[in-house]
Amino acid sequence: MKRILLFIATNLAVMLVLGIAASLLGVNRYIGAGGLSLGKLLGFALIMGFGGAFISLLISKPVAKWSTGAQVINDSTDPTHRWIVGTVERFAQKAGIAMPEVALYEGEPNAFATGAFRNSALVAVSTGLLQNMTRDEVDAVIAHEVSHVANGDMVTLTLIQGVMNTFVVFLSRVIGYFVDKVVLRNEREGTGIGYFITTIVLDIVLGVLASVVVAAFSRHREYRADAGAAALMGKKQPMINALARLGGIDAGDLPQSVQAMGIAGKPSGLMALFNSHPPIEDRIRALQQLP
Repeated sequence: MKRILLFIATNLAVMLVLGIAASLLGVNRYIGAGGLSLGKLLGFALIMGFGGAFISLLISKPVAKWSTGAQVINDSTDPTHRWIVGTVERFAQKAGIAMPEVALYEGEPNAFATGAFRNSALVAVSTGLLQNMTRDEVDAVIAHEVSHVANGDMVTLTLIQGVMNTFVVFLSRVIGYFVDKVVLRNEREGTGIGYFITTIVLDIVLGVLASVVVAAFSRHREYRADAGAAALMGKKQPMINALARLGGIDAGDLPQSVQAMGIAGKPSGLMALFNSHPPIEDRIRALQQLP
């Protein structure tokens, strides 16, 4: 419940800040006596679309720590913690990135990477992962997460989300204006109920379609991170073994804020279109086909 409330509160706060910024800049006044101003509307859509995505990215590390209860272990003297930190450091050096923060959290087998920049990322693993996998398999999972960081996946995913958000905001309002003024023939100055209803409905419908596009990119990114892990380790079998292990256990759900950056997801049926991770079997098959 805490994680759900945090996610809702974060998004409400982001929308409030963006709404105030749009009002101060005047870009939300895209409908006036002269009709619809596409330039102003595009400015509003860009602020709402990219603004929300980038604010979410910038606060991703503290939100991830808070929502999972992850504790940073970089300076810990515990032998297991030193092994995890050393593994992350080894792969980070190989990948050519700065040493990330390393964290451990209580939970089912999973791991994730997050952060706004390649050189100030966070890599976190769960206690369940350590309890259910061999060290070689945990190494592979860590290599997978470091590969996400090295590939800049957090930023790229944010850019894709920002583009999709911008299109949703822009198109829903253009179509809403058309429905209000042309279909319903509202001749009064300003917009009527047709605009508001159409905009709300299209924000939802187009938002769902945008989520499918973002999820498709995210699944492609997982294949790259799997291959990146194999390259960092110099062999693909540990990653194959780790995925096979994950396929036989409950990987658990991550908070929405870091779900796309986890090592595993649960695609099934139609909902697989919205899943950030491809099926485990497909990922193993792709790795087996690597030279």
